[in-house]
Amino acid sequence: MAADKNERPIKVVAENRKARFNYAIEDTIEAGISLTGTEVKSIRSGKSTIAESYADSKNGELWLINANIPEYLQANRFNHEPKRPRKLLLHRKQINKLLGAVDREGMTLIPLKLYFNERGRAKLLLAVAKGKKLHDKRETVKKRDWGREKGRLMRARG
Repeated sequence: MAADKNERPIKVVAENRKARFNYAIEDTIEAGISLTGTEVKSIRSGKSTIAESYADSKNGELWLINANIPEYLQANRFNHEPKRPRKLLLHRKQINKLLGAVDREGMTLIPLKLYFNERGRAKLLLAVAKGKKLHDKRETVKKRDWGREKGRLMRARG
């Protein structure tokens, strides 16, 4: 029971809310991120964004590209570059599986959430996704609106 007191809830820091609208998500995987101390402190303050970011491979490793983690104000000369590429920490088997899906099926790797897990480690929820066409997006909007309208009608009926 003493271990339960030390467990922290999952704290979502940044979320890519448009990803589920712009992409059809096939699979998700949790990845660690290689960060410096000032980046961790900046993420904890909650001002980082992953909306325009994506994952790419270089030399058999996965990298998070274009994620914005602003500079930590109290760090003066030891600060980090806000949009630098950050290495994603995954097992070799997981990397090969993701890269195979990207190469074969024309998928992309999109970050969905940046969060701290129960142990206080920064994690990234990475999705293997396929881009939606305009007509698919319209269909999604129609389904969402009909679901809302149906809920209103059901509440009105009793």
